[in-house]
Amino acid sequence: MHVGDLRWFAVLAETEHLTEAAAALGTSQPNLSRSLRRVESAFGVQLFEREHRGMRLNPYGRVVLEAARTGSAAVDSARQRIEALLDPESGTVRLGFLHSVATSLLPDLLKAFREEAPAVRFALRQEPAHDIVEDLESGEAEIGIIGPRPDPEVFGWHLLEQQRMCLHVPPGHPLASRRRVELAAAADESFVGLRPGFGFRRISEELCRAAGFTPRLAFEATDLATIDSLVGAGLGVAVLPSGAVRGNDSGAVSIPLAGVRARREIGLAWRLRAQLTPAAERFRTFVRSQPVRSS
Repeated sequence: MHVGDLRWFAVLAETEHLTEAAAALGTSQPNLSRSLRRVESAFGVQLFEREHRGMRLNPYGRVVLEAARTGSAAVDSARQRIEALLDPESGTVRLGFLHSVATSLLPDLLKAFREEAPAVRFALRQEPAHDIVEDLESGEAEIGIIGPRPDPEVFGWHLLEQQRMCLHVPPGHPLASRRRVELAAAADESFVGLRPGFGFRRISEELCRAAGFTPRLAFEATDLATIDSLVGAGLGVAVLPSGAVRGNDSGAVSIPLAGVRARREIGLAWRLRAQLTPAAERFRTFVRSQPVRSS
């Protein structure tokens, strides 16, 4: 039995007349009869009472008719949704992004893209890097804005931004007036950092280790904006990428790290063996045409 058989059955159930139903469907009576037999065979019961003047739907048939109408509506809905996904002008892009790009890189990209494709919609997922990788692998997200770069054997990658590493200190801190600072100068400070599992947590720990100390954490947050706010409130200092927090009036002072060549790289990632929807492909093409940012 095929979906088309249920559609034909619904027409036959509504007319209760084989000749009229066949004419309405543009098929022959033998074809419609064979289709009905497939439906009845699938359910294991007769669905009509045969009468000398035609056919009458029986109780089993009414159950199947209800299911056929529901199923047809679901199929039609699925077809419409697929057609929408296949439309590069009005499809939906499933995009995962880091918390740290929510106030800077992401809104800039979306604003610029929407000037070119205003009808394209976005299903956004804000989460840490490891969750974005899982969503890309499962197909929950088609594209991710992520850092550091995920496995190049599995994921495509396009560099979007390189961020300089800075030490964030509270206003009035003894280091706040410096133009550059060695990270070792903050070895005795309390730090505010990200929770374990975040990609930038590993970067900041590696920088501290290279400077000869293990940071003493006063608090572990889930986003960089919270870290900036807590530093501004005097809870501690923090290693943060330049430009990662925009529009925050915490008062924290950002000082470039001296002697550190490392840059935090943020890029666009997608699963190599997955086919992007036309809308997502259009967004990827647009983003790859943009210049790499540096802060």
